[in-house]
Formats: sequence, structure tokens, C-alpha cells
Amino acid sequence: MDTHRDDVGSKIGMWLFLLTEMLLFGGLFIVYSVYRFRNPEAFHLAAEELNVFVGTLNTAILLISSATVAMSITAIQLKNKKLSLVLLGITIALGLVFLVNKYFEWGIKIEHHIYPGSEILALRGHGDVLFFGLYYFMTGLHALHIIAGLIFIGFVFVRIYKNKIDSGNFALLENSGLYWHLVDLIWIFLFPLFYLIT
Repeated sequence: MDTHRDDVGSKIGMWLFLLTEMLLFGGLFIVYSVYRFRNPEAFHLAAEELNVFVGTLNTAILLISSATVAMSITAIQLKNKKLSLVLLGITIALGLVFLVNKYFEWGIKIEHHIYPGSEILALRGHGDVLFFGLYYFMTGLHALHIIAGLIFIGFVFVRIYKNKIDSGNFALLENSGLYWHLVDLIWIFLFPLFYLIT
């Protein structure tokens, strides 16, 4: 057993880090709200161009992945290493599916020249430029958090596989779960802001 391990300190550190992430996205949500208030019609019309089905599918994917990462923690506590690995594997797979969906969703928009800096978008007016600028920035930043979360969970997966995380030492797994839940929570705010509030 590692005598230098501090599980409580590790959790406190993770919560503090998550607080900074919430402040970052909270600030972005405020910026979005101000611009939406100033450009209601443009934001309304631009939001109608987003694919609600893909947004809903990605929401379901992240909610299920949050459940699987939580169940993997329970599985390791019950000394079921194999089940914990399977559940983490499902979480990683779901995260990758989310990114693939986002890739195609962005790809279609870019193909139609709807992206920051495009001449066609600029011709549509200031409100559209603001909406899609925020859309790409905020969903792109969220996608980077998804990638970071997948790397974190992948690292934990390897540690479990090598028996370095077990029923008596699973704080790192819990921290990866907390980070993943934050990613899920951020999307739960992004989804209605961009896709549903028209």
C-alpha cells in the first residue's frame, strides 16, 4: 500500500478543479445569454438550423456513459474487476460515439460554409456570426473536455487492468467519474441553450 496516498486530498483537489471548470463555462453561458437577449430573432433562426435529433442522441449517449462510469466504481468496490473494466470500456466507446456525431454535425455545417470567418456566414448578419461563433467555441471546448475525459478514463482503465486500482484504492477512478459527470452536466446546459431554446 502506498503510504503517501491521500485520497481525501485527491478528491478535494478534483472538486476545486471542477469548480474552476464550472466558473469557465458559467461565464460562457452568461456571455451567450447576453448576446441572445440582444439578438433574439437571429439566434432563434440560427438555432433552428441545428439538428435537434443529433443533439438529443448525444445527450442520451452522455447520460448513459455517466451511468456506466458510476457503475464501474460500484463494481470495483464489490471487487469485480472484470465488470468495472467492461463498464469503463462502454463509457469510452460512448464518448467516442459522441465525438463522431459532433464531427459529422460540424462537418455538415462547414460544408455549407457556416463557420466563423466564412464570407457566407458574414453576409447573414451580426447575430448569426455571434450565434455560430459561440456554438463552435462552446461545443468545441466541450469536445476538448470529452477528449481529456476519455484520456483520463483510459489511463484509469489501464491502472485497473494492471491491478494498481482495486477495491481498497479507487480514488482515481472516482475522480475520473467526477470529471466525466461534469462533462455530462456541461452538455445538459449546452444542449437546451443551442438546440431547444428557439
